[in-house]
Amino acid sequence: MKPMLLTPAETVPVGNDWIYETKYDGFRCLLVWEKEIPKLISRNEKELTPYFPEIIESCSEIYEDIKPFLPIMLDSEMVYLSNDFKSEFSIVQTRGRTKTKQNVKVSSEKYPCNLVVFDLLQLNGKDLTQTPLVKRKEKLHQLFEQINLPTTIDGARKGQIQTIDVFEDEQKIWNLVYKNHGEGVIAKRKSSIWESGTRSGQWLKVKNWRFISVILTSYDQVNGYFNGAVYLNKDLVEITIFRHGLSEEELTTLVSFFQTKGNQETKNIWTIPPSICVDIACIDFDGKKLREPRFHQFRFDLSPSDVTWKSMIKQLHPLPESIQITHPDKPIFPAIDINKDDYLLYLQEIAPQFLPFLKNRLLTNIRFPHGVPGESFYQKNAPDYTPDFVLTKQEEDIHYIVCNDIETLLWLGNQLAIEFHIPFQTIDTNCPTEIVMDLDPPSVEEFSLAVEAAIRMKAIFDSFKLKSFVKTSGGKGLQIYIPLPKNRFTYDDTRIFTEFICKFIIQQEPQWFTIERLKKNRNNKLYLDYIQHAEGKTIISPYSPRGNENGLIATPLYWDEVNDKLTPRQFPIPAVLERIKNKGDPFKDYFDVGEQQNFEPVLTKLKELIK
Repeated sequence: MKPMLLTPAETVPVGNDWIYETKYDGFRCLLVWEKEIPKLISRNEKELTPYFPEIIESCSEIYEDIKPFLPIMLDSEMVYLSNDFKSEFSIVQTRGRTKTKQNVKVSSEKYPCNLVVFDLLQLNGKDLTQTPLVKRKEKLHQLFEQINLPTTIDGARKGQIQTIDVFEDEQKIWNLVYKNHGEGVIAKRKSSIWESGTRSGQWLKVKNWRFISVILTSYDQVNGYFNGAVYLNKDLVEITIFRHGLSEEELTTLVSFFQTKGNQETKNIWTIPPSICVDIACIDFDGKKLREPRFHQFRFDLSPSDVTWKSMIKQLHPLPESIQITHPDKPIFPAIDINKDDYLLYLQEIAPQFLPFLKNRLLTNIRFPHGVPGESFYQKNAPDYTPDFVLTKQEEDIHYIVCNDIETLLWLGNQLAIEFHIPFQTIDTNCPTEIVMDLDPPSVEEFSLAVEAAIRMKAIFDSFKLKSFVKTSGGKGLQIYIPLPKNRFTYDDTRIFTEFICKFIIQQEPQWFTIERLKKNRNNKLYLDYIQHAEGKTIISPYSPRGNENGLIATPLYWDEVNDKLTPRQFPIPAVLERIKNKGDPFKDYFDVGEQQNFEPVLTKLKELIK
């Protein structure tokens, strides 16, 4: 069975007859589940099951719950969610081309995909394709509730089956897709039936085009394609080939220009020196080429020297209309040549990993109004000029900012909030959601002490069967996290644990480690800070910059990176963006681990020991 297809449209239709969904850039996929192990079938009827074992594992976990409803068939999209509204197609594509079982396993652990379900085609073997869409949606939602699967999209939860969010307000979903750089919006008529293999006007797709300026470099007469490039340093790097979007007049003019003013390199190929700039509409950039490129307009106002890799990256990440940037060229980290534009781009690109840790937490910022290094101050209270889209919460006499979305994050970035400090609990919990052990050496030169302490702590946590995570502080130390289930353990409970761990390690190596709070009395030992883990205290968030001149980031690590080669200086802003692309996110399953963390037996045992 081939899936029902979408018809392209230039605008989103409006009216009570329509509902709206996010258009994700992934693999269209039918989940066919008849026996214990389901099958994943692509749009071209290729079986995808072997390529996405995390989805099959997720299915096995709910098999007993879903068994009474089999056979079922679900229409869905295989995605790698960088946020709730955007999928990274290049990752899904790479996953679908992985060959060996070992590489599939490694890829599924490094870049776990999600299956976003948007339609129910069969239930208990009964065909639902001729049932109106809204009725199918109701049954899908009921099914997911009955089998305890997520009924909304959460990009922070990886390797799951989730149902798509449905909107009645077309402007609301468009704004969310635009702000989060998603592929586009789908409009579906509520009464539509599901028609296999049909490109129906009942389902429409509207793309969220980005417009990228390029320099024309060559023309191929055989296939009719033009090549476009940007400057990377002093070299021209080709980022697109295109032919669609040109009117007959524009096409004739361009071909004539190449053939009369350009250089004929071969029988069919002409080149010109950098002179003509154009804007290309695309939906994304896969690291090498623009995706779905088409001509948009000539840019006679641009000089080729203005068309750079950096300008392309900015155009791929347009700012929300609500964010007005002041002094974009202002140096923020001059030692590493980072200006405000660069800093905001870091926040945009790291937001998928950063925002889940800021979400629903009372935020304390350190602002550097003149860049780093320089004058700085703590900000807890939301200033009077805080815009309406920023969520705030009153706690005692402080009006805190809560950074739950990209708009708030970028607004704070424009205010030159550099450090983001967060408490150990959220605004909707009464207890800590994590334990954090702060390993603070006397200086960066003694960073090896933090590595030694971290390795020893992990061994203890492993023996307790506790899953732990580690990050640099962005300064001179390391911090170890143990995520916890929400509202299960008090600060008194966690204090029992942190105090025990710190004192136990000091008993083993008293010449290296201390819990002495006064620096002058530490005798050049590493300070194990368990006092800091308490209600009202804060810690630097994962992926937050720090206010040091090298632009270092509080960077999540894989445990095998914690060795004698590790230094905090490895992780300035550019390096962290690169490592996310190449190594993935070490904290990607942090919140899922927290809900499953079996801390109760450990706490019970420790309470018995101290009686």
